[in-house]
Amino acid sequence: MTKKRVAVLISGRGSNMASLVEAANERSYPAEIVLVVSNNPQAPGLAHAAAHAIPTSMIDHRPYGKDRVAFDRALDAVLEEHRVELVCLAGFMRLLTPDFVLRWQGRMLNIHPALLPSFPGLDAHGQALKAGVKISGATVHFVAPEADAGPIVAQAAVPVRDDDTAETLAARVLEAEHHIYPLALRLLAEGRVKLIGNRCHIAGTYPAAGALVVPAEA
Repeated sequence: MTKKRVAVLISGRGSNMASLVEAANERSYPAEIVLVVSNNPQAPGLAHAAAHAIPTSMIDHRPYGKDRVAFDRALDAVLEEHRVELVCLAGFMRLLTPDFVLRWQGRMLNIHPALLPSFPGLDAHGQALKAGVKISGATVHFVAPEADAGPIVAQAAVPVRDDDTAETLAARVLEAEHHIYPLALRLLAEGRVKLIGNRCHIAGTYPAAGALVVPAEA
């Protein structure tokens, strides 16, 4: 089996990156993490990647100022150097330019801590609690030029409890993220994700079995 070559982009601790690395250690997993890139020199996730013998690259965004095109050009060059085929954003706190996104269209995933299209953007947990929803969760989607708006690959739902704070809800959602991101990458690497319009169809499953994780409790 030829494994897909994957780069993970991080800005901080990279806990979702760690879950992808752990999944990729399985011999049957269809992807390998060949590169971890950060825009933050102090990102703790870089040390985690290095400890697992994964090549790392640091592209500090600060010297680029507001020149996002130049930053994205440097990022693209590093991805090309490592012959990357798929990209996973894992807490990467940079807005990518539309041109970069379009170059990687259908090959770049992101994870968001809410059930999109509900609660996009920052403070998703605070938004969920303010809205009084009973279920929240995580979404893996293709990256589109508009933030948190790409086609949805997989989702995981978790219950929202009456006594939840943003922190307790975040911890529960993070567990779901660590489960669903490796699953979504597996589906994409296996070629089972088919884009039809703005919708993702998962080949070989019905109805979307494996691409939806439901709450463990009512």
